[in-house]
Amino acid sequence: PARRAVPLLQALRPRLQGWRLAPVVVALQSRVALGDEIGEIFDAEMVVMLIGERPGLSSPDSLGIYLTYRPRVGRSDAERNCISNVRPGGLDFETAAFKLHYLMENARRLQLSGVDLKDDSDLLLAASSTSPSLAFTDQGL
Repeated sequence: PARRAVPLLQALRPRLQGWRLAPVVVALQSRVALGDEIGEIFDAEMVVMLIGERPGLSSPDSLGIYLTYRPRVGRSDAERNCISNVRPGGLDFETAAFKLHYLMENARRLQLSGVDLKDDSDLLLAASSTSPSLAFTDQGL
């Protein structure tokens, strides 16, 4: 899973123009909710957690991405968005970065995440004949 984070972050980095990033926290044997506490400490607008799948699952080499807008202790899973199965044999890194950036921009614009924030990025990908990195540009959402 750690080896999946680097290619994802490399694909995401060019899309983060204008975003201010808090320090990166690396935690072993962590759970998604740790991001709520970290985000609250940093007074972050949103937090993105990258978590490797548990051993024993059908794709133990995949990465899950969890986005929470206005993280704070006590947030529920319904207040998060998840992009799962990020790996070479699943959701590729460029598409995962495209989806994450789309969700981040819309979370900021709508000031929410989770079940109320829909991931319609597949519509943009399907409507475009170009690669995901060219299909969506930051339009100040």
